[in-house]
Amino acid sequence: MRALSINSYSKDAKEIDIHLEANTVYTFFNSILIDELATINEHVIYTDAEALSKNKKAYFIGEQLVVGDALILGRDSFEEVEATIPLKDLESVIKYELNDFYTNVLELLKTTDINFYRAFEVDANGQKLQLNTEWVLYTFNLADDKTKDYFIAELQKSIDAKDDVAEFMNRMAALAIRSGAAA
Repeated sequence: MRALSINSYSKDAKEIDIHLEANTVYTFFNSILIDELATINEHVIYTDAEALSKNKKAYFIGEQLVVGDALILGRDSFEEVEATIPLKDLESVIKYELNDFYTNVLELLKTTDINFYRAFEVDANGQKLQLNTEWVLYTFNLADDKTKDYFIAELQKSIDAKDDVAEFMNRMAALAIRSGAAA
């Protein structure tokens, strides 16, 4: 079956041929903790959920932050199928350069057990929103430099105090929602 893989260290995307079995994805990453991302239409991107703590490199596929190697398969409803995106199209949406905000935040977060894609609930004027850490980072990255510096400083304090980083991200998401509503 045609699949695509991305090696975060060599910055190499390539086509691979895999035989899909129940444990193929887990074997690919040598891990049982796998994240699934639906960034590419009719495809699924699998990543190792522990990639950050394993000090893997981060990059973007489109606007989606991805950490570590990736395995990309096609998706038809809930079933994995052969990847159809051309390799050249995939390569055109990968960006390996991270700005200072992402670099600094990821350096701090690698000592934690945070999962970028695990959803948490935030109340927005009585409406419950499902957000995640990746959304928080994306949102604060759009902010001005003073707000970015505030975020990094508060994250550092939270980590130093051994606070729950997931709770910190939830608070920052709520702050971002409130400040967006006030704007």
